Amino acid sequence: MNRRNFIKNCALMTGSLWVSGCSTAKTVSTDKKSFSSRPNIVVILCDDLGYGDLSCYGHPIIRTPNLDGLASSGIQFTDGYAAAPVCSPSRAGMLTGRNPNRAGIYDWIPGGDGPMHLRRSEVTFPGLLKAAGYDTMLAGKWHLNGQFNLPEQQPTPGDHGFDHWFATENNASPSHRNPRNFVRNGESVGETEGYSSSLVVKETLNWLDSRKDKTKPFLSVLTFHEPHTPVASPDDLVEKYRAQEEIYGQAIYWANVAQVDRAVGAFMKGLKSRDLYEDTLIVFTSDNGPEEWMRYPACNVQHGSTGAVDGKKLRGHKLDVYEGGIRVPFIISWPKVMDRGRKCRQPVSSLDFLATFCSLAQAQMPDDLKLDGCDISSLIKGENAIKRERPLFWFYFRSRGYANMALRDGDYLLIARRTEERFFPGGGYIHQKHFQSIVRCKPLAGSYELYDLMNDPGETRNIAGIKRQKFQEMQKQMDAYLKDVQAECPDWDVNVK
Repeated sequence: MNRRNFIKNCALMTGSLWVSGCSTAKTVSTDKKSFSSRPNIVVILCDDLGYGDLSCYGHPIIRTPNLDGLASSGIQFTDGYAAAPVCSPSRAGMLTGRNPNRAGIYDWIPGGDGPMHLRRSEVTFPGLLKAAGYDTMLAGKWHLNGQFNLPEQQPTPGDHGFDHWFATENNASPSHRNPRNFVRNGESVGETEGYSSSLVVKETLNWLDSRKDKTKPFLSVLTFHEPHTPVASPDDLVEKYRAQEEIYGQAIYWANVAQVDRAVGAFMKGLKSRDLYEDTLIVFTSDNGPEEWMRYPACNVQHGSTGAVDGKKLRGHKLDVYEGGIRVPFIISWPKVMDRGRKCRQPVSSLDFLATFCSLAQAQMPDDLKLDGCDISSLIKGENAIKRERPLFWFYFRSRGYANMALRDGDYLLIARRTEERFFPGGGYIHQKHFQSIVRCKPLAGSYELYDLMNDPGETRNIAGIKRQKFQEMQKQMDAYLKDVQAECPDWDVNVK
């Protein structure tokens, strides 16, 4: 299959997902439980998985039967979003329900002695659910510390509400196969055998078996390293896709996504064998859009697909605030309770996890906690609408593309460029302690683009001059939102000793 036909097939197959509101398919759960019972909660987060990388989201080659089954058992969202277009900010937003700039996670965090990290003072959903009586655990990629596993310097996952954690600072090293950099509750694990996502699943199932009181509800956060580079995939899956590859190494990536599906299948099988599957709310998503292959041609790996909606290929990739960088697969399943086979185009975000999980778990949130996400449990309970008091907002000052801010209100997306090249002299690396001086700068005169995502999901036609009133309304919203976020941005200079 050549590249043109590949993109065409992505567009045609994904277009069928674009529906109004939330639609219910043939199968509906009849054995309903009361929503007053607190579910077990599982989050499965992939790394750099593209919107179009799953077969249920239209990929014409990759087969993901386990994830397709998960989608058919609950809600498949067409308009699901990551909190940011890059890993560390996205993870911070997911855990806190707040724009990651409020927490000072302005960019991805390199290892070393940098000051940027998720501070102990940040409120997270694992912490709130733990306080509400949940057993909690994390397995996989953490990437919210520069000084990882140095509790005297920066907090560990255990300081953010996880009773048990099995994590790496950033990527699996040296690759997804037999990684050597996992740490379990502060102790280095050393040599492992297997693929990263499978190791994460094994750790989670072992933890479930080790719990002393199995009547308590649990929270498990599985943060897969796949399909982020360096990619390594099982030989049998690579061979399966080898005959269909177009670019050398393409089969390795396709097999890597299939390995994610294999791991999810093993996890669901494990839940079912423990009689936990029906009572468990499972959320599957990605931390941002896919990497662009041309950035790493030496890797010989074609990165993921941004997919298409209504026949229109999504614009941009990881590090962009265009749709290709922030729109991601987003599936929610709770088999015992939810209607099955629903597809929904209500915009939702990983920022919504905190409020939603606390609602379902009957966990108390601080009264003064300012959230950027909202409670979407009404969708889980079968309704077709949610109450979002403020639009979804993204601000990534080091965006790779033209724009660095985005605001979604209903079907409309406003894109803006609000910084100058003078902030990046020579395009060199900027030390973390200078980030906030850029992020908190007074907005300069910028340029804007307005798109109607219902009719133009590929963001090809700027209608700012046509929908003038809507444009001016959203421009004011964006300006006010940016100012509000900037007021909270911490100054890492102060925190550096």
